[in-house]
Formats: sequence, C-alpha cells, structure tokens
Amino acid sequence: MSPRRLAGVHYPVAVVGGGQAGLSVSYCLRERGVEHVVVERNRVGHEWRERRWDSFCLVTPNWQCKLPGFPYQGDDPDGFMVRDEIIRYLEEYVAFFQPPLAEGVSVDGLRRSPSGVFELTTSDGDFTADQVVVATGPYHTPSVPRMAERLPAGVEQFHSSRYRNADQLPEGGVLVVGTGQSGCQIAEDLHLAGRQVHLAVGSAPRVARFYRGRDCVAWLDDMGYYGRSIDEFDDAGAVRMRVNHYVTGRDGGRDIDLRAFARDGMQLYGRLTGIDGERLEFADDLKVNLDRADAVAEGIKDSIDAHITAQGIEAPAEPRYIPVWEPSEQAASLDLEASGVTSVVWSTGFTRDHRWIEIPVFDGRGYPMHWRGATSTPGLYFLGLPWQHSWGSGRFEAVGRDAEFLANHIDASRRMADVCGTLTGAPSELASALPIG
Repeated sequence: MSPRRLAGVHYPVAVVGGGQAGLSVSYCLRERGVEHVVVERNRVGHEWRERRWDSFCLVTPNWQCKLPGFPYQGDDPDGFMVRDEIIRYLEEYVAFFQPPLAEGVSVDGLRRSPSGVFELTTSDGDFTADQVVVATGPYHTPSVPRMAERLPAGVEQFHSSRYRNADQLPEGGVLVVGTGQSGCQIAEDLHLAGRQVHLAVGSAPRVARFYRGRDCVAWLDDMGYYGRSIDEFDDAGAVRMRVNHYVTGRDGGRDIDLRAFARDGMQLYGRLTGIDGERLEFADDLKVNLDRADAVAEGIKDSIDAHITAQGIEAPAEPRYIPVWEPSEQAASLDLEASGVTSVVWSTGFTRDHRWIEIPVFDGRGYPMHWRGATSTPGLYFLGLPWQHSWGSGRFEAVGRDAEFLANHIDASRRMADVCGTLTGAPSELASALPIG
C-alpha cells in the first residue's frame, strides 16, 4: 500500500495501471519534468505474480526487455526470464527511478467534466487530472465459454490465469481447451509432469524457436518485423486481434510441437464445439489446424531464408520440419468418465473491461479508438495495447517507445495548455505540431 494522497488532489497527469506500460510512461514523464501520479490496483508485478503458472517464462529473449532507462542488465541476454525474474525486473525498475506510485488503489470511474478536467473515482477517494493515461492493458477478465456451465459438477474447472502446476489439479486426466501460448505451454507443463493430457486444438499459428543458427526472434528483429507500424497493414483491425504464435522459452527455449506431444501420448482433438453431460464434441478440423500452424512456421523460415540470401549472410543450412505424427482418425467426441478426465483448464483468453471509463472513445467491439494511443478526447491516452503501434507495443520490447511518444504528446499538450488555458486539438492536429519521430 502507498501513503500517497489522492483524495481531493489535482494532478497534471494521472496514469492508471502500474505494470510495464504505466511504469514506462511514468519514467518518460519524469524525464520531462511532468508532475503525475501512477495508480495501481494491486502492487507492481501483480499480473505476473498472480496470473502466471509456476514454470512460466517469457517467449521472447531477455535482450528484448527494454524498459525506458532500464534495459535488461543480466548475464543471459539470449535466455528467457522466468516468472520470478520478471517480477524482480519490474521491482528493480521501481527502485531505480522511484515513480510517484499509489499501490492498492482501484480506479472505479473516469469521466470528463464540462470544463475538460478528468474526474477519477477511486477506492482512496476522488481526485482530478488534466490528462490521463490508461495503462491497464487488454487482459482484464478471464474469458470462459458459456458451455462450461454444462460440464458435470464433479469435473473441476480452472481458467489459465488460475493454473499454477500439475499438483494443483485432482488426480486423473486433464482437458486443456485452447492452443494459444498459454494453452500450449500449460499442456506441455502437464505432459512433462506425467499427466494424461487431452488438448482441444484451435487455429493459433506456431513459430520455430531456432532456425539456421539463431533464435527466430533475432532474425525477425534484423528483418525489421518488430518495427513495422500497424499503419502498414491493410487489415489493421484484424492484425490487432490475431492470436500470438505458440513457442516456449522453457529450459533455454524450444519449439512447441503438438504433433510430437501426440506421438508421445497426448490426445489431440479439433475445436471444442459442445458439451452434453459427460460427452464432449469437437470440430473436424484438427488436421487443418495442425497443417496451418506448420505452414505459418515454414513461411517464417522462407522469409528468413530470403533475408539471408539477399544480405549475403553466412548461416548454417538446416533441414526443414517433417511432421512426426498425423491424425489417422480424428476423434469427434470425448467421454469424460470413460477417459478419466477430472479437470478442465480453459486457456481461452481474456476480455477487455473498460466499463469504468465513462467517455465515448470505444468502437462497437469495445476497443479504444486511438492513433498511437491518443484518443479523440483531448488529454486521454491508452498505452500497452497489443499492436498499439507495432508488434511490441504491449510487450517489454517496444512499450517504452510508445511511452516516449505519448510522453511527448502529454508534455507538449501541457505546454500548449499553459499558453491557451485548456487542452485543445485532436490527435492528428497535435501530431503535426509535435517534435516527435
């Protein structure tokens, strides 16, 4: 808990959220001499501490951790920080620049008064601000499909955010639903623990961990992939909603090959489509989903090959992936009792919850409408959204660049307000007037 006073105070800038995004913009604001406060519902590192399993680690190399003024300084830049190291990295960042942080305070309402001042309702009382940065990320409420209500009462259910380790689950088989990064890594964790795993495979793509002597992330970084702006894509809306490629940094990093899991005893199915008591139904799309995931991984290798050739880089040759297992007859159903399944892990993602924001800046899907984080409401910003500007916007890799961009906006808006008496100008107008790249 923080003793920092909020009730009745007016701040030039309020930052809501004390994760990597909120801390990054706090650092950038402090560098510019902008007075502000960072309000965090729990404590720094909460999402990593409470919503990640015991063996969790980053899937991007440590050298991509580039928080402003505090890049990764450890002795394993090509490794992958585990959960406790990530938490320590954030705690050390706080100790490094000591942000004006109010922990243990929830922001329950945000509105804009007729005069243009933002009013924030919190568990520690109400306060106001000239400008607000919403840095709460996109992963607010665990998402579980309604069909989960039809599972038998004796089957224990966990969302991926509540999963910790195999010993937490009752004895017996486990059904994991979803093959994004969380689903695949949890399925692997259970598989390595010797549990009988049943996995409902979705349409998420995969990527190889290493190729031609380097981590694929390093190749893609050299190729400029992580610097591409969302504005370069014709289907920007779809890009923002894409599921991340599955891979792991566990034990130094390796591929996640669902076919290899199946070869070694994991039971794979298509997408879960229905539940009728003990009987679960699956779509006939397992082979299609596996083939498409492999095709994406091989396509990335094609682009790496082309880059190596075009740049004349000496890199070791590497044989291409050969599937180690094919579904001979896809299972269309699963009898929970007959198969001994006693628990289900729903790796089905999260939904956004911005109901506390009483300002009309959202589209029909509830996504904040913005340009590089700046909304049409002068003084209101978002930070830490996936593909806010580039691939790394919601990650340690590029959240700092987005934070610097917004800090420049905020500082310039503050200076303009000092001259004009109020915040004016839509984001596009501000963009043409600010000294930002």
